[in-house]
Amino acid sequence: MKKGIIFIAIISTFFSCEKMFIGEDAVNNPEENFELFWNDFDQHYSLFQIRGWDWDSVYAAHRPMINMQTTEQELFDTFKSMVAYLDDSHTFVARVHNNFNRDLDFYASGSEDDKQVEKEFSVDLVKEKYLENLKDIPHEEEESQYFYGNIKDQDIGYLYLSNIGLEDHDFMDDVLKDIGSNKAMILDIRSNGGGEDVLAQAIAGRFADKRKLVYTVQDRNGPKHSDFSEKREYYTEVKGKEHYDKPLIVLTDKITVSAAEILLLHLRAFDKVTFMGTETSGDFSDTSMRRFLPNGFQYQYSIMQFLLPDGSSLDGIGHIPDIYIRNSEVNILAGNDKVMEKAIEFISGL
Repeated sequence: MKKGIIFIAIISTFFSCEKMFIGEDAVNNPEENFELFWNDFDQHYSLFQIRGWDWDSVYAAHRPMINMQTTEQELFDTFKSMVAYLDDSHTFVARVHNNFNRDLDFYASGSEDDKQVEKEFSVDLVKEKYLENLKDIPHEEEESQYFYGNIKDQDIGYLYLSNIGLEDHDFMDDVLKDIGSNKAMILDIRSNGGGEDVLAQAIAGRFADKRKLVYTVQDRNGPKHSDFSEKREYYTEVKGKEHYDKPLIVLTDKITVSAAEILLLHLRAFDKVTFMGTETSGDFSDTSMRRFLPNGFQYQYSIMQFLLPDGSSLDGIGHIPDIYIRNSEVNILAGNDKVMEKAIEFISGL
């Protein structure tokens, strides 16, 4: 799920539902809230083993900080530190201030580098310098961008998706009708905040040539960190009316996350695909429902593990590109997208 979407939903939930979760008889003190928070993660968070995290050591390091005189700010800062240890962008902690403006404190784990990565990519630069025959894909999300076109003076199509959030995948038929005759295509999912896994599968199906196992999923379902459900298998397969069987270059960065990474799990199955850019976020899991503590703090965490067919995991690692190249902020300010230029150069040599 996209982090920006999470943030908006939190604001709405805090203001409309807060009192539904705080009863008169609820135990509400710093020590009890700490124990509830730590134990809930211990019982349900799904990635301790895959990522090698020692949650007991987190308890040992943080529990002595909490006593009956701990302030809400001190408790929130402690929870932030605990969540930061997990380095998992699907995990957050938030609280609303009891002031006139109802200000919100929100902390998402693994988000420390996001602002710098955002400065290393510019949608406007791509549009203005590299593309022609641009067409927007209709959508209702104000902050999202979906568009396609052609690389200037090149036999190369281009598609940009800022998230995997469109209501259906039929737009891909129009895209491939318009740019599918090019000798190659660039799919740009840099700064893609994720969305719906089923849509990721459907988009990938436009590039598939056969059915193939791409990953399995298990739910955390018991008190032990090793307790998981049976594996559910997920396949890539041909979808839609229009299909593309020519070289596909996929551009990624460190904030390509969640359902965008699920899309990459599918695309990895195809020999015609080349990945370029940087490693992705490495955050695949679906998340819990929002959790509420007696003091009104809200949080969320990962509840699944995604495995490749060989049993390995990319969680915490991300997809590693075939060709590693990273823009700098200086490149973008100078009006140059080195990742785009490398993709164009690569295709020109095919």
